Amino acid sequence: MAVTWTITNMEYTNDSDKGVVHAAWSVTDSEVVGEVTHTGTVSGMESYTPDSSAEGYVAWDSLDEATVVGWVKQTLGADECTRVEGKVADQITKSKTPPTSWGKPF
Repeated sequence: MAVTWTITNMEYTNDSDKGVVHAAWSVTDSEVVGEVTHTGTVSGMESYTPDSSAEGYVAWDSLDEATVVGWVKQTLGADECTRVEGKVADQITKSKTPPTSWGKPF
């Protein structure tokens, strides 16, 4: 499959602007091997200081997920986005070839 960035929730101001204060995000991917789906997920939250008079401000009612994902990725920066996606891939790899197992020899 493909890495997917989603916004899981947002905190906003209770004024008429409803400016975004926090954006909670999740990055997921999965791989099916036989009948088993191996999944990786990394989540986080970014903080913002809304300013409705700023150039480029997007009103609450005009927001879409792609816009907020763009904010999150810009806030994190390219290197951190790559690191996050790498952690998701590592989780999938460990799921497919776990470094430890449970069981008893008797």
